[in-house]
Amino acid sequence: MEIDGALAIKVETENWQRHARISAERLRELVGRIGTAGDRWLVVQRIPDIPDVFAQVWHEEGGDYRLEHRLTEDAFFGTDLTDPDRVADLLTGWARQEAAWDAGVTWEPVDLGPQEEVPELADDVRGKVEDRVRTRLRCGYDDRKVLAEIAEEYLVDGGDRPVSKAQARRLVDRLWLERLAEQETWEGVTDPERLALAFAALEASGITARENFACCRGCGMAEIGAEREDARGFVFFHQQVTEHAADGYGLTLYYGGFDGAEQTTVAVGHEVVAALTAAGLSAQWDASPDKAISLTPLTWQRRLVG
Repeated sequence: MEIDGALAIKVETENWQRHARISAERLRELVGRIGTAGDRWLVVQRIPDIPDVFAQVWHEEGGDYRLEHRLTEDAFFGTDLTDPDRVADLLTGWARQEAAWDAGVTWEPVDLGPQEEVPELADDVRGKVEDRVRTRLRCGYDDRKVLAEIAEEYLVDGGDRPVSKAQARRLVDRLWLERLAEQETWEGVTDPERLALAFAALEASGITARENFACCRGCGMAEIGAEREDARGFVFFHQQVTEHAADGYGLTLYYGGFDGAEQTTVAVGHEVVAALTAAGLSAQWDASPDKAISLTPLTWQRRLVG
């Protein structure tokens, strides 16, 4: 799929770079670049991420391009190609989900080896972990890897680890797919998307704006200065506030001026409220520099990315 010329994909490369919603031409550049030490592969996933669905390329200078794609947990195919442009064309077709994108290439099954047996979780353990993962899914900022780490570590007590890595991944993938199905029923622009637009406008005007930033207000206020660059002020909401919003209680925004002046803080507050209002959100604030900005009512439907 493609929106305004950008493919709905995320690309990760061996040199730790990540690229999201890039053009077909940029994807071609990334394929053509790989081959040197430390930059020999790239992995492409769709947005939103679908468990066990991805494409990947491996190339060392002087050798073929190994292109592989996975359809399901047990359906994995690969082929060897010599032309990076052909590889890029195939990846672009895959990203756009074109019919017969893989035609004209001889694909061979990739041996996945023996499948790991994953025992079921005890009912009480599964219920507690599912509740925690569903909360974080509603927040919408974590990818599947982070959610699996949360699921695995949530009930750890000393040396007692009731959830294995494999059990955590399986539970997260199931709940992730449930959430994807739920968000398919959402129509139009959601409130978190309006919020993202407002924050982007604030960034462009010289206000550092951060979503789901730090664990709490104290940490956020202590850490936001490192995000300053050339900004004159800031606004953010932290992870605990995100969970409150996901539970239906609205969103609290913290703001201020980097110079510490009350006058600057009030001015930044007015700019934040104006940007939120322009984006179609309802902001409550009494213009006091000591009071946070509240967004209510708010329907928290943040679409998963991965």
